[in-house]
Parts: sequence; structure tokens; C-alpha cells
Amino acid sequence: MHQVVLGTAGHIDHGKTSLIRALTGIDTDRLKEEKRRGITIELGFAYLDLPDGTRLGIVDVPGHERFVKHMVAGATGIDLVALVIAADEGVMPQTREHLEICQLLRVKQGLVVLTKIDLVDDAEWVDMVEEDIRDFLQGTFLENAPIVRVSAATGEGLDTLKQCLLEMVPNVPARNTSGPFRMSIDRVFTMKGFGTVVTGTSLSGTVHVGDAVTLYPSRIETRVRGLQVHNQEVQQAFPGQRTAINLQGVERDALPRGEVVATPDSLLSSYMLDVSLELLPDAPQPLKDRQKIRFHTGTTETVATLVLLDRDQLAPGEKTYAQVRLDRPLAVLRGDRYVLRSYSPIRTMGGGAVLHPVPKKHKGKDKPVAAQALKTLEDAEPAVALQWHLRDAGWLGVSEKELQIRANVFGKSFSDALEMLLSRQKAILYDRENRRFIDLESLTALQENVTAILATYHARNPLKPGMPKEEISAQTDRPVDPKLLHHVLRRLAEKGALVLDKEWVRLSSHKGDLSSDAKVIHEQMEKIYSEAGLQPPFFKDVSAQMPGTARQHKDVLDWMLNQGRLIKVKEDLFFHVQAIAGLQEKLVTFLQEHGEISAAQFKEMTQVSRKYTIPLLEYFDGQKLTIRIGDVRRLRETKGAGARDDAGASGR
Repeated sequence: MHQVVLGTAGHIDHGKTSLIRALTGIDTDRLKEEKRRGITIELGFAYLDLPDGTRLGIVDVPGHERFVKHMVAGATGIDLVALVIAADEGVMPQTREHLEICQLLRVKQGLVVLTKIDLVDDAEWVDMVEEDIRDFLQGTFLENAPIVRVSAATGEGLDTLKQCLLEMVPNVPARNTSGPFRMSIDRVFTMKGFGTVVTGTSLSGTVHVGDAVTLYPSRIETRVRGLQVHNQEVQQAFPGQRTAINLQGVERDALPRGEVVATPDSLLSSYMLDVSLELLPDAPQPLKDRQKIRFHTGTTETVATLVLLDRDQLAPGEKTYAQVRLDRPLAVLRGDRYVLRSYSPIRTMGGGAVLHPVPKKHKGKDKPVAAQALKTLEDAEPAVALQWHLRDAGWLGVSEKELQIRANVFGKSFSDALEMLLSRQKAILYDRENRRFIDLESLTALQENVTAILATYHARNPLKPGMPKEEISAQTDRPVDPKLLHHVLRRLAEKGALVLDKEWVRLSSHKGDLSSDAKVIHEQMEKIYSEAGLQPPFFKDVSAQMPGTARQHKDVLDWMLNQGRLIKVKEDLFFHVQAIAGLQEKLVTFLQEHGEISAAQFKEMTQVSRKYTIPLLEYFDGQKLTIRIGDVRRLRETKGAGARDDAGASGR
């Protein structure tokens, strides 16, 4: 069934509630104060069954200027507007403001209901009021809308109004049933025996009894205990329906108006929004950068700071892009409309659409760049929107789920657009397990950055075999997802641009050759350690004898270690490889003949002091050649035996 919601708009006391009561038999004024004062304060709801079987949901909004925020909430999700104007008064201040709000929220269809015609005896007066209304509507979406004369008191014109609505309903586009369920809460109440009930107009998707749902931005998780549409119990609710949801295990006080009931993991909360912004032509003054505002979207209102991205102020009638920094988080999607009202005195100033629901903070010189980028996003097709957000996510990448939410593209539209980007290599899947993506431009930039980092490192450390992998991420221009960095290193290695060697990374072009100065140092160090045998000096003493700088000495030392010419036994104590090889051969022969060796026997074998013997014994232990058992060492014969011996030795 085609689901359509009609909303009223108009000045206070122009007969909106009376009109609905005459049409439907339902009194939408439910509060005692509304009955006492004769004005609508809160939103009211009714429905009208049209002759073709369509059930038209109706939202009655307050007309008083003090309750415009409720009017904005009520206008969210309506398909048609009935602009109600009393024949005895004509166009009034709230008539203008309500029409402005409907235009800002992009309500596209509606009609004018000229009420209270029973109070005007002069037909020429009614004609004059209607002519004035036509002039007022020039340039608006109601410019060519029908004007229906009605009396709620006598019933005159009601059949004509119903026929007019019947003709308009088929022209209302069907709501999107794909993607997540989403409904902004406009009422919260409790029912005895049922618990907490929330109502609103379903914006998209479908929901069933028993479904898990999440409340945003509070992220309260709950379940649908029951559903009603126009006071009738149903098992499923569709987009465009006035829906009541009985929530399981949620207290009423935890749910202020403005929360959104949605499919789990379908929204992201943020304290910032990037938006398009248009200031009304008749706004009383310009909007200034960093001005305090009242931000209305869905059924919520919050105070915010408006940050203009490409100018210091916005004049009436102008359009631009801005970042809204909210006093409390909201959960919205790209394309959601909003209304902006001045902080004090309160007046509707302008509005626009959300373009980025979770943007980065724009500062300084980046602000005009951000404004320019947002132009692309404003009316973007699904593939363009996905690619835009892939690029915006940068080197942190973005998950498939988050990409859908950021771009507000779901279902088949999302899968088709993503497949097209992947097939054209404009999007890269770099983490299959978590389904994370990056755009090709960002990937290329990261590859270039990594290559530049390695080149700089090699220039500063010409003798080192490469750069430690863990140091690369600390030096990239921007933060990087660790899995993305791993993907980039592997990708560059496959192309032959670099070499991965355990914990080291180096450019393929890096050879680590010695310079003429380094060769001199190397020759002297080689001679010193070779001649020293098992009694080498500490490196600090070797360095003191070398030409060049301490940095050059350390670089040559590292190079000799990586080339296997020297072996580090402990801090600052290095042995020539031939000395260690010779000693190891003697040690293995001794242990094969005698089974074990004590520290004293080892000292006698080496003919060196304790300052060398103990580090050497510990070195061979560390190399898994020997194992210490008590005061002696034995050969580590098998892995199993060694593991048992280690356990025993560690307990001693």
C-alpha cells in the first residue's frame, strides 16, 4: 500500500486542528492545556481513509511562534503539506515562517486550504484573500498548488479537499524500503502493561516485531516488542507510516525526543556535521562565522556553532558550505534536511542538507579546500559518493559498513557502485577479513610516502641493511591503518620496489656499500677484532682509536654485524666471527667427549679472564648450543629434551 503523510502548516488559530477533526473525526489536541487554551502546543496525529483505500497519515503542528520547534519536528518526514490560511485574516507571520521551513526541508508537494469561509460574508473579500495568497506563493513549491475553500464548522468544501488529496497521493514518490530502518522519535509515553512506546514517521527501511533495534545517539540496544500503525497492531512497519513502537526494557526517561530508532550498526554519532547552507532572502541579518545557532533536524533541536568554510559571513539569499559543531551528538545521514534558527531572538534563518555525517574538523587554510570538496558531494551519484568518502577516509581506510553509512548508499545501489569502483581499480580492498577499503589515489600517495621515508632513512643510514618495519608508521605524513601499511609494503615488494627481510625493509636499490671513509674504518676494525681473538677490547675503546666520527664508527659496526663479520656477545662486547667459530668447535668437541663443562674448565679452555668467559658461556646458551644445568653446561641434544632441561634449569 502506498504510504503518504500529510502535514499541516500555518498561523495560530487558523483552524488546522478543527480542519483535521472535521476531516477525520479525530481530535489531535490531547493535552489538558491545549483544551484549556484552545491552541495546539504539541504535535498531534490522525489519519484519513481515502476512497481508493489509501490511508493518509496526518501530522498536526502548532501554529504559535513559541512552538515552531515542534512544527519543524512535525514537518520531518511529511510528503504533502496543507498550508492552512484563514479567510478572515489571510497570510500572517507564522504562515510565512512555516512555508519557509517547508521549503528548507524540501517538501515538494502540497495545497492551500482556505479555512473559516463561513466567517466571511463578502465573497469579494475571499477572492481578494485568495489573490493575495497567489502573490505570496510566487516562486515557492506551492506556486501552482490548488487552493481549496473549506469550512470545518459547516463541512463546506471537505469533499472537494478529499478529492484533491486523492488526486495528489499517486504523485508522491514511494519511500525507499532498502537500507536500514530509521525513525525519528517525536513522542514518548508509557502504556500500562506494555511499557515504553515511541512514535514517529518511518523514514526508510522496514521493521518487524521482534527485531533488534538501536537508539541513536545514545546507542541503547533494545528490541521491538510490538508495532502499531494508526492504532492498529501490525507485524511490520513500512517507510512513510506513522508508527508506534513498543520497546522492550527501556525506561521512558532515557528517551528524549530526537532519538532515532534504527537498525543496529546503521548510524554513526558525531559532534560535527558538514552541510550545505542557504540563508533565506528575507533573513533579518547575515550569518557570521562561528555564530551560535539552533540546529533542527529530524525531531531534535540542539545549540551549535556555525563555522563558515569559505567566508566570514553569509548574506541573505546566499548559499555556501559550513561545518556545524554541535553541543551534543547527533546521528544523521547524508541528504537529511535541517533548519537553522537564530539563537536569540529566535527566528528561522535558513537551512540545507547534511553532506558529511562524521567529518574531520576543518581549520585554517583547510576550510576553503573542504568547501570546494563538498560541492562534489552535494548531488553525487552513489559511485561518486563512495569514492569521495574513500578518499576522505585517507590512510585510515574505511570499512564496508561505515562506507555505506557515510555515503548513505545501501542495498543494491551500494553493491553495484562498489563493484564498479573495484573493477576499475578506483577502490582497493586491502583487508579482506574486516572488509576495509581505500581509494587508489590515497593508496598511491601512501606508497610514495613510504618510498620517500625509506630513501631518507637509507641516506642517513647508508650501512644499515634496512629500516625497522615498526618505525615506518611513526614517520608517515598522516596516521595509517596498520593493516593498510602491511598491504602497501607487500604490494611494493611484489612490484620489486622494496625488499622485506624479517623485521627490516629496504628499497631494492639500496646496497649498503661502504664509502671510502667507511672502508678505512672497516679495515682497522676488522684488524683489531681479528687479532684480539677471544680478548677483544670494548667497542668504546675501539672507537677511540678510529678516524672519523662516532656515528661513522657505529654505522660500520652495524654493517659488520649484519655482514656476519662480528658477533655481539653482550652490550659493547663484540667478537670476530672466526674467533667465535673456533671456540664453538672446541666447545662442542669437549662436550661430546666429556658430556659437560664447568665455568672453570671453560676458562681453562679459553685462557681468558672471567669478564669474557661468563658472557661467552651465556652467548652459547642463548644460541641454543648449550644448556645450563646447575653449575655446568651440556650440549642441547633435542628440542624436547632441551625444553625439559630449560624448565628444570629455570627452577634452579
